[in-house]
Amino acid sequence: MLRTALKPQWIAALVGALVVSWVFVLLSQWQFSRSVSEAPPAPRTIEDVKPLSGVLRPGEVFPAPAADQMVTLRGAYDARRQVLVRDRLQNGQKGWWVVTAFTVDGAPAVGGEHGAVIPVARGWIASPQDAAPPPPGPLTLTGRLEPSEAPQAAQDVAAGQIATLSVAQLINIWDVPSYTGFVGVTKEATPSGAGAAATPGLEPLSITAQPVEQPVNWLNIFYAVEWVVFAGFSIFLWWRLVRDDYERTQDALADAAAAEAAAGGAAAPVEKPTPGAEKAPSETGGNRD
Repeated sequence: MLRTALKPQWIAALVGALVVSWVFVLLSQWQFSRSVSEAPPAPRTIEDVKPLSGVLRPGEVFPAPAADQMVTLRGAYDARRQVLVRDRLQNGQKGWWVVTAFTVDGAPAVGGEHGAVIPVARGWIASPQDAAPPPPGPLTLTGRLEPSEAPQAAQDVAAGQIATLSVAQLINIWDVPSYTGFVGVTKEATPSGAGAAATPGLEPLSITAQPVEQPVNWLNIFYAVEWVVFAGFSIFLWWRLVRDDYERTQDALADAAAAEAAAGGAAAPVEKPTPGAEKAPSETGGNRD
């Protein structure tokens, strides 16, 4: 079959099949790129600082559009309600978040109870010994609003620490009505507008907005796979045509060999009779004259 494939016409056909396959592969790559192409981003105003009261109310379900929203709120820290959230990375180093309850001024009542708080991640520390009480007095905070994390059961958590920043868990610990999200603070200001005194050992958090997910177009992915199938089929078609040519050649050779054998058998010489055989003895032993 190799000799058949090396015929000039089939070599040319192979080159053509390879070119067609290459074009199909390029079309497949183009379809794949189209399947994950970035759609026009929806207008986002999360970097515009909004009052917390206009974004989230205490006790209500956290709305998805509120995630990563920059908010501002007034109130005061409750130093009696503070925990450390372990296993938090900052610049590649593992440490703790310092999370303190912040009583929000003018927060609506929850189930008839006033004084709702929101957990505020004040910063990152490398060691629990670096945890310090929050700044006293009324403050105006600016930070990024984030949804609650899922609770995680952990047996080896030290006193005053939690495994995840779960608002539901903090409500049970602090026994006070709360918002369903938390704020990663970026700025603390006093009523005069001056910044609050920095806490030694407490590093600002680096909580950034999550990137917008790119939608996947499954129809384009289907087309991309289809072009790959076409590329393979073009090579298969060339192989099939070469095989058919090879089989036709073999059939022709077999027919020629059979015809030659038949012609040789028809031209074979006739055997001559043995002398005296024409006068065979009779059954009685006599000769028939």
